[in-house]
Amino acid sequence: MNDTTRYLVPEAVDARFNRMVAALARRGISLMGSRVLAVRGRKSGEWRTTPVNLMTVDGVRYLVAPRGHTQWVRNIRASGGGELRLGRRVEPITVTELADADKPPVLRYYLRKWGWEVGRFFEGLDKGATDEELLAVAPGFPVFRIG
Repeated sequence: MNDTTRYLVPEAVDARFNRMVAALARRGISLMGSRVLAVRGRKSGEWRTTPVNLMTVDGVRYLVAPRGHTQWVRNIRASGGGELRLGRRVEPITVTELADADKPPVLRYYLRKWGWEVGRFFEGLDKGATDEELLAVAPGFPVFRIG
């Protein structure tokens, strides 16, 4: 799983869940920190949206891509930012991608908070994973610091 091109296509059940989470966020209801991330397409320039789990660790906010190098990841890398939306609130953001060596504590927190939802994407790892295990899979899980 040490792959910088890792991308897991959402299954039908995941797509339905994502649509539900996004619909709630558009109405101003956050499920455990969920937001709608809007990022301009790197080719079209049009806004693209996806639900994300916004996470705060030690006062710093992060976005983690549990499915790997998705389109939103590629778009946010190209643009350097986007918007976090919740109801009528729109927050412009800029992001910095974390180096693989800096990801283990963030990934562990992410698994602690949302392992019930995204744990299957981590192929057997959970919140108890060692730093070495998390470092081994880090290239497949983009992490962005907001700010």
